[in-house]
Amino acid sequence: MYKAYSILVLVCFLFFACAESKSDQTTIDSEKKVLSPPPEYALVLHGGAGTILKKNMSEDKEKEYLAALNIALNKGEEILKSGGSSLDAVEQTIKYLEDTPLFNAGKGAVFTNDGRNSLDASIMTGNDLNAGAVAGIGNVKNPISAARAVMEQSDHVMLSGKGAEQFAVEIGLETVNPTYFHTENRWRSLQNAKERESKAMGSFDESQDYKFGTVGVVALDKNGDIAAGTSTGGMTNKRYDRIGDSPILGAGTYANNKTCGVSCTGHGEFFIRWAVAHDISALIEYKGFDAHQAGEEVIMKKLKSVGGSGGAIILDKNGNISMPFNTEGMYRAYVKPNERIVKIYK
Repeated sequence: MYKAYSILVLVCFLFFACAESKSDQTTIDSEKKVLSPPPEYALVLHGGAGTILKKNMSEDKEKEYLAALNIALNKGEEILKSGGSSLDAVEQTIKYLEDTPLFNAGKGAVFTNDGRNSLDASIMTGNDLNAGAVAGIGNVKNPISAARAVMEQSDHVMLSGKGAEQFAVEIGLETVNPTYFHTENRWRSLQNAKERESKAMGSFDESQDYKFGTVGVVALDKNGDIAAGTSTGGMTNKRYDRIGDSPILGAGTYANNKTCGVSCTGHGEFFIRWAVAHDISALIEYKGFDAHQAGEEVIMKKLKSVGGSGGAIILDKNGNISMPFNTEGMYRAYVKPNERIVKIYK
């Protein structure tokens, strides 16, 4: 009987030892999954959100947009692959998007009610939370470069209007005649907006087709540094020197190495009031959300519940990417080593 008891004790011991070992291994595997190293680099971009439907897009125009998004990815990836900084990758990628008339930024910017192009941009670095922004400028070829210059060559975070333009001239940024930004497509959009406004007896046109645009980029480099930037021409037919969320840190742009980088696009008034870019970062920092969860909570739930339309690109410190939007479409793309996604529609 004693012998049988001893065997029973031994069997129990072995059973619990195996169970504990298996539990320990599960914990180790879980930790490995959580602590897996981030990719060598990553870059995500958007070219605006809104009523973007395949049925309204010609095959040639779709190819044009896809080609532009791929070229933009190539420019940013080339910098990151060669060991360049996330800041350089963000600036240079956005400069390309600003020079492409397809997007509502730089050369493709929309017109204000009085027939001008009024440009906004911001940029932020996640390693030190430094940032720069410009608003309401019309003579700088690449507003994102002006935003970076404010960050690096001034004592300020945001400059606007004539002062920002004067600053750009004094430090030698490339400036252009305002007619450089004139494109027939955007001019027709303004005329259409005014016609709709006139038929509505002079009320400001609130059609969502005129609220969207903007380009943005977030990058993670080999040093683990995150940078984010956003550039826009704002809303078609805007009045009174209206400024949206794009140049406002924490609303349209945010970067923090501890959490993520964010660039937003949409109806800026909502993104300002709900501090969307920072809110996404805060959910990651304080609630432990991942990039996908944070984007869903803010873009798909909070904003949508109050009528805020648009989207965001999110790149967290581990290289995870999310591109949520609550509109019909968003020009978007990302690249990591051996991974590339380019999309337009839902």
